[in-house]
Amino acid sequence: MRRCLLLLLCLGWTAGWAGELPPPPPQVEHVVIFIIDGLRPDVALRADMPGLRSLMREGAFTFWARTTSVAITLPSCTSALTGVTPARHQVSWNRDQPAAQQGYPAVPTVLELATKAGRVTALVAGKSKFVALARPGTVTHVSIPKTTKCTDAEVAIEAERVIREARPALMCVHFPDGDAVGHAKGWGSPEQLAQYAGTDHELRRVLAALDHAGIRSSTVVLVTADHGGAGRTHGGEDPRSRSIPWIIAGPGVRPGYDLNLDAKLSVNTEDTAATACWLLGLKPTVELDGRPVTAAFASGVTSSAAPDPATVH
Repeated sequence: MRRCLLLLLCLGWTAGWAGELPPPPPQVEHVVIFIIDGLRPDVALRADMPGLRSLMREGAFTFWARTTSVAITLPSCTSALTGVTPARHQVSWNRDQPAAQQGYPAVPTVLELATKAGRVTALVAGKSKFVALARPGTVTHVSIPKTTKCTDAEVAIEAERVIREARPALMCVHFPDGDAVGHAKGWGSPEQLAQYAGTDHELRRVLAALDHAGIRSSTVVLVTADHGGAGRTHGGEDPRSRSIPWIIAGPGVRPGYDLNLDAKLSVNTEDTAATACWLLGLKPTVELDGRPVTAAFASGVTSSAAPDPATVH
């Protein structure tokens, strides 16, 4: 019954995406999205990140994915979790707002879609401004610092707890520290490389929690970033800010598969939400600018030419 429902949902999306979508792998029951703040792809490749490399061996990847044209944290993370561009989700701010004036995206996040579908969801973030992605009643478990930020280690501890206690169907984990070091010492600096090695340690800690909870074999893990950077800043159309990694591993994913083998495939941050929707059988309530990256899966289809999401409505 579930397979039939998922197939109908996928076929119902073909008006929004080129080509017919295959059904998702039936083993997938959980999706965890990791957003590593500020992780420029070449910095990820230079840093000591064995956990990241292990996921590359296990799954599919590209180091030529693109974030939004503003390339700053909150608008870009909102695009990753809504599947639409900033012009459509209308989150243009990148700082904390007064509680009485707190704004939220103009369209549902994938966390909200999953919650409304009766799934257990979680958001564990290292920056307080992520409260904009947790409209009351739309996420089952929320862990966001009350002060401006917390550390990667504190994020990992909270993520471990949520996985142990709730085993969420959909979870987003945001690690903040690499961005802070980039602003202080520079993107690609020795200090930032060292920090991302520490971030990788916390990533492996959360992956181990999935193992201990007995759900790793039914979990798709997706690791990406909100933006890159150059010098001590980021933003705008600078390719050093817009380029981000996009790595996916789990049941049904092609092991060690470079997504750039498909020359027509272009992965954008909006594809993150679209892929999570496809994997969990969630039907978006608005047309998405992103599309599921089905080419990452053994039963997937390759893409047609993928336009810049800013031109797709």
